[in-house]
Amino acid sequence: MKRVEVGEAWTGVADCRHCVIRDAVLFSGLTEEDFSHLHRPIDQITYRAGARIYDTGDQAATLFTIRSGLVKLTQYLPDGTARIVRLLRKTDLFGLEAMIDEEYPHTATALRDTEVCRLPVDVVRTLSHANSRLFNELMTRWHHAVGTADRWITEFSTGSARDRVVRLLLWLSEKEDDERCELFSREDLGALLGLTTETASRTMAELKRKGFISEPRPNQFLCDTPNLRRLVGM
Repeated sequence: MKRVEVGEAWTGVADCRHCVIRDAVLFSGLTEEDFSHLHRPIDQITYRAGARIYDTGDQAATLFTIRSGLVKLTQYLPDGTARIVRLLRKTDLFGLEAMIDEEYPHTATALRDTEVCRLPVDVVRTLSHANSRLFNELMTRWHHAVGTADRWITEFSTGSARDRVVRLLLWLSEKEDDERCELFSREDLGALLGLTTETASRTMAELKRKGFISEPRPNQFLCDTPNLRRLVGM
């Protein structure tokens, strides 16, 4: 874990100077004077694929910004069934529940090697009360989170198994220049899309057989985006 003093974060020393998401993070609109009022460091930490970032019911004391990687948020039903309710990627802010609640409602797990900045919630609260720019940015992030949750319900939890898988492949590849996407286990794929592992595997195999996707390396896919979009009417 690396600790970056807030002054360093502002002036751009260490990794912050070269951070590819510097203009997209929560504190991007703050001024040097704003940073002068902060006295706690920002942790930069890398979680290996499969590592838990926090568990359901853990004390909510931190917000997280993803610098790179992919994170899943999981909720567990009373019978122990796991359902992935959202995926998060570079520039996404999560753990926002810490602003108003004492516990995290989800379990956050790194699906790939993932680097995050950990922001103390008391620092964010203090700044948001006094700084309209940060308050507005927090509201924008809340709005984005709600919109994303709606999208997951409408696009990834309804329709045929094929349509759900195709929409997810398009979502994973939409920020890539070469139509490439990296997938994860079939168990996680099923838990995300509300499908059995067998159905998820069979659907992926059918898409490969028909040429809509190819797999040059395990779990790394090249997507025929135009034809995938036609499949689901997008």
